[in-house]
Amino acid sequence: MKDGTVADNIERLGQTNPVSDESNIYCLTIVGQVEGHMVLPPQNKTTKYEHIIPQLVAAEQSDRIEGVLIILNTVGGDVEAGLAIAEMISSLSKPKVTLVLGGGHSIGVPIAVASDYSFIAETATMTIHPIRLNGLVIGVPQSFEYLEKMQERVTRFITTHSRITEGTLRELMLRTGELARDIGTTVVGPDAVQYGLINEIGGLGIAMGKLRQLISEYRSMRTGVGMTQ
Repeated sequence: MKDGTVADNIERLGQTNPVSDESNIYCLTIVGQVEGHMVLPPQNKTTKYEHIIPQLVAAEQSDRIEGVLIILNTVGGDVEAGLAIAEMISSLSKPKVTLVLGGGHSIGVPIAVASDYSFIAETATMTIHPIRLNGLVIGVPQSFEYLEKMQERVTRFITTHSRITEGTLRELMLRTGELARDIGTTVVGPDAVQYGLINEIGGLGIAMGKLRQLISEYRSMRTGVGMTQ
């Protein structure tokens, strides 16, 4: 690969090669703020969903790529863009593992639970709070109905792809007195596992080991090893 191409990929995507044939595991990083339809200020560290989606499609189509490792350290961001990324991850036919490092806040929670198995660092945190609307908000019942339906989409995705119950999730989401300028809850790694949001405490090595295990099972399923009639 030419040096110019490597530099361009680092600047645009935050990594050297979008899909590399040198490994059967593809690492996808989601950091900073998830950028949606509106371009954020240049000083913001962002992950653009229009960059993530083609990379997931390429990983799904690649015959060499057998598993996807998603590393998260995000403050959240655009709800629809975050849900789109989460839906894409969950719909991958290949094994996928997520690892939360630092933080997986707000709309980062659905992305974190979208994989087959999830890990969180012991010191990492996840902030759970209701969604918001930016810009002009018309004070009519339809605005509140839209907000409620959007919240239901996020809640349904999280509860479907994790072990947390809807009641527990809503209780964490609407808790008062914990966040200084907001309602909601910040859960640390062990608490995220206890609540059922994340499967296990772990770091990169453990996450890679789990992904290799899932890949081995995926190979057996594809080749029909162990199948009986």
